[in-house]
Amino acid sequence: MTNILVRLTVLTILTVHILNPCYAIINKDINKGAAMKKITQTAGRTQLRDFAPEFAHYNDDILFGENWNNQDIDLKTRSIITVVSLMSMGIVDNSLVYHLQNAKNNGVTKKEISAIITHCAFYMGWPKAWAVFNLAKTVWIDDTQAITEKDKYAKTIMFPIGEANNAYKKYFTGQSYLASISDKQVKIYNVTFEPKCRNNWHIHKAKSGGGQMLIGVGGRGYYQEWGKKPIEIKEGTIIHIPANVKHWHGAAPDSWFSHLAVEIDGIDTENIWLEAVSNEEYDKLK
Repeated sequence: MTNILVRLTVLTILTVHILNPCYAIINKDINKGAAMKKITQTAGRTQLRDFAPEFAHYNDDILFGENWNNQDIDLKTRSIITVVSLMSMGIVDNSLVYHLQNAKNNGVTKKEISAIITHCAFYMGWPKAWAVFNLAKTVWIDDTQAITEKDKYAKTIMFPIGEANNAYKKYFTGQSYLASISDKQVKIYNVTFEPKCRNNWHIHKAKSGGGQMLIGVGGRGYYQEWGKKPIEIKEGTIIHIPANVKHWHGAAPDSWFSHLAVEIDGIDTENIWLEAVSNEEYDKLK
């Protein structure tokens, strides 16, 4: 905490020099005293070269080119001062998100940023602190909650992943998940496969009617009928599976995958589970 208070004290001297929230490409070497690579800024010229060339020059060459490259203060301290300065001004847009991320990249921990914002709240106002905390939580999310790859993927699709598909585990290579979407009129399930997961070869037998329809809802996967080439499935891809056709479907090697499975009514329908898709066959996929 002492180090944090020292850093904040510097604010009273330097705040007027670092209020610009423009983006900078900043070296991530946070060891105080270590030689820092030259910081290169191009945002000014990229966005304002024709409209305000003089401002672009000041932004890229002076503010970031000279001020941020001054090694009298390490980048961690500069990052903290910048965050505090923007907070004091009530700037809580994307520019602050960038500088919060920059502070994290330069070594500011979740515990430190929490203490910094709390300390400033007494001087700058409680509403500003709440606003900054809401942004900081999105930057230090990995430090506050372990987010699994499954959780990350779940946020990209509109249907729930559901629970582990343990009832049919013996018919799958890898882990799958199952969520019932509709059990009225037409039975619909969302089936999710972790990367490399696929079901065994199987047949939807029926005397008449029957079969299944797949609708890709997320990630990337494959469907293959016996004796035919695999078909890639992405979001929006629709696969019509006839009854009495041997086939399999599952995730691509490098992607989670979800599809809706729509059961087609028929007479004397039955699922016949067969052998697993061999690694030799599966490894041919891209």
